[in-house]
Amino acid sequence: MNETLKSLYDRFYTSLPLGQYEQEVESCHHQLIKRQEKPERKLVLQIIDTQNHIIKERSLDSFRRGFRLAWELAGELNHYQENRHLSSAEEAETGACSVS
Repeated sequence: MNETLKSLYDRFYTSLPLGQYEQEVESCHHQLIKRQEKPERKLVLQIIDTQNHIIKERSLDSFRRGFRLAWELAGELNHYQENRHLSSAEEAETGACSVS
């Protein structure tokens, strides 16, 4: 099921237009590269990669939870409509019996 939800996520998710923030991150990244030695740069890149991974996993988890909530709500609504339909049919039968 998780693979199906991931496929739906990949198909329908469109990222937010965050160009200004992305440019700021890129600018800060270039400044850090200029000011740091190779080991420190490697560590900063590892931090950024890990944060990006966390962000992606949270986004996917949020999609999954939202989908499951929508699925459960649809099931509840369907159950409610079926019960409502049955109640209407029972009322019609009861009304018909009372008239006779």
